Amino acid sequence: MPQRTDRAQQVYIEPVLERDLQDRLSRIEGHVRGIKKMLEEHRDCDEILTQVAGVKAAVSQVAILLLEGHLETCVADALRAGAGEGPVARFRDSLSRVLKQS
Repeated sequence: MPQRTDRAQQVYIEPVLERDLQDRLSRIEGHVRGIKKMLEEHRDCDEILTQVAGVKAAVSQVAILLLEGHLETCVADALRAGAGEGPVARFRDSLSRVLKQS
């Protein structure tokens, strides 16, 4: 694991997870463009809502993976470095924000 001494050079999530998240977000972008096109074409509302539900689920999965990665890197590293309860409190706040949007 890379050394994390300077905040500007910190690795917030592992590179493999970052690539996975980037790929997922690209797919979500494509789905959103598809939904916009469906609206322009006056497609059936039920079909559009099905696609919206899929995008919502995909975004939720991105949030879950990002939270897991954050916990495994940033929070764990801060706790190992003796940063006290601050990282846990910030993680709890982030988790709360994500869950409120669900």
